Amino acid sequence: MSTPLELMQQILRHHAALGLDSNADRQAVPADASPYAVCYAAARRLGFIPTDAEVVASAWQRQSERTGRFATECWPCDPLDFGIAEQPGQGVAGPAFAPCPHELGLYAVLPSAEWVGRIARAGLPTVQLRFKSQDGAAVRAEIRTAVAAVQGTASLLFINDHWREAIAAGAYGVHLGQEDLDQLSAAELGEIRDAGLRLGLSTHGYAEMLRADAVNPSYLALGAVFPTTLKAMVTPPQGTGRLQAYARLMRTRSLVAIGGISAEQLPEIAASGVGSVAVVRAITGAEQPEASAAALLQRWEALQKI
Repeated sequence: MSTPLELMQQILRHHAALGLDSNADRQAVPADASPYAVCYAAARRLGFIPTDAEVVASAWQRQSERTGRFATECWPCDPLDFGIAEQPGQGVAGPAFAPCPHELGLYAVLPSAEWVGRIARAGLPTVQLRFKSQDGAAVRAEIRTAVAAVQGTASLLFINDHWREAIAAGAYGVHLGQEDLDQLSAAELGEIRDAGLRLGLSTHGYAEMLRADAVNPSYLALGAVFPTTLKAMVTPPQGTGRLQAYARLMRTRSLVAIGGISAEQLPEIAASGVGSVAVVRAITGAEQPEASAAALLQRWEALQKI
């Protein structure tokens, strides 16, 4: 019979692809022989932050009890073991947000309404306006212009952060981060829901995914997959190994991979099973943005058919 340390080592060998050097606790050891204790120690050694290690360990304990065996080779991916509904909208508090397509396709995050118009006309299915300004009037004007810019195109427009202005302008949806979720009351979330806006939420690991999913948003953004200089991140890049694990768990949700993704990395992202990939500099930093956007879209759609 294997000892707790041997079981932990088995997990580390089987699931090395999920490991990150940052945040790893090299000294973590199981407190006892339970699946929870063994898996918590293994997750910490793999570099999962404590809150995510707790989620993984709890899910593995439930998986072991449900199946009648502690299988170190089977990383948990059944929604039931994480306490979440297998299908969106089931068993959550409050009504669901309006749905969006399960596959949002190539999703461009753009700094201005002018960019939104250009890339929408280039044929991208989903665009986001991430306009940064402390001037409320400028924000309102930019959002109204962006909403007008996608009229007559097939692009779905999400507004980053400014949900009240997005409602007023008649945008398709809004994208919020975890810090935004911290600041929103249930009543304010209800305002977004009742206005019919689709809601996308950023997540950076298991604990944040579960928290976001409980709100029953329209889609979940998973990242950052790779290093990015565009936004200060409190968590390290997750990598494609973890992205695949997250996508298996949340497979019935609309998912967007985001963070430092370039054209060269599209095959890895497509292989994870997510239905959408968000890009920023791959378009805005290109010499010919519209042509680059069209080429990226063609490549992504071809990968989805493989």
